Amino acid sequence: MVLGEFNLINTYFLSPSSRKEVLLGIGDDCAIVSVPEGKQLAITTDTLVDGVHFPSDTSPADIACKAIAVNLSDLAAMGAEPAWLTLALSLPRVDESWIKSFSDSFRKTADKYHVQLIGGDTTQGPLSMTVQAMGFIEPDNIMRRDGARPGDVIYVSGTLGDAAAGLRILQQGQTIDANTAWLVNRLNRPQARVDLGMKASAYCKCAIDISDGLVADLGHVLEASNCGATVNIDSVPLSHQLVENSINRNDVDWEMVLSGGDDYELCLVVNPEHENELMQTASEISLALTRIGVIEEHTALNIVDNTGAKYLPGRGGYEHFIK
Repeated sequence: MVLGEFNLINTYFLSPSSRKEVLLGIGDDCAIVSVPEGKQLAITTDTLVDGVHFPSDTSPADIACKAIAVNLSDLAAMGAEPAWLTLALSLPRVDESWIKSFSDSFRKTADKYHVQLIGGDTTQGPLSMTVQAMGFIEPDNIMRRDGARPGDVIYVSGTLGDAAAGLRILQQGQTIDANTAWLVNRLNRPQARVDLGMKASAYCKCAIDISDGLVADLGHVLEASNCGATVNIDSVPLSHQLVENSINRNDVDWEMVLSGGDDYELCLVVNPEHENELMQTASEISLALTRIGVIEEHTALNIVDNTGAKYLPGRGGYEHFIK
């Protein structure tokens, strides 16, 4: 039997409500939800397109995981608690094996972050998916791009450059071993740093998620805050898998690390008086945080090494419509 749109939705995406704020979910013209008293609603949307945001041979399970994580990463950057998702899925044809793998992974990933799918759309067309993520945020604990001030310090979570290295591995057809598989997994299954964002927002007023590369995304913060910064390239955290894939740290492709994108780590800008709190938070959630620079009064982004020598990036980061 060939599944039509509504049978497809009922078979693979309809599930019992998992959040008390959802008054009416999938199955009607609109979803009806309530926002807890004293909270505001944060909303973000991202589209993933076959061949642009993921290689065409990426597994449906990986695509589903990434579609959720990249949206929740935006909520994390604002300090929001994720709550609901909508999904608009475009499929070239109905392949039940593909759809089952996608929907199973989508549901599993949503459960991991305690979010509920409450609606969306399915249509025939080139493979793409648009996820809208919504979450609750404390009005006094919102991290914004325009919140950086001279004297603040810059931290990043995790390690940078892994996803870009993973993409290069796939594009070059490198042998998949333990190291390269780990890097490819960082591309296909990014982790939204939700716990970090929610906890840090109590004392941090500025953050951004690193989706298009550190240079581009920190640049957005500097532009919005009318500030500059100096980043020490020797402090930028790298995974041992990336270093080993590059032979050693001296051979690392820094253009890829700083501008490759798809990291989905958080870049946090915090007043020095809250550094101890930030590191305590990192310890509580077992997540590495690294201080990489400082906000300054000028409006440029300077990247230097331990000797003070400047590094000049060749490009700012990924941007659609510009090659």
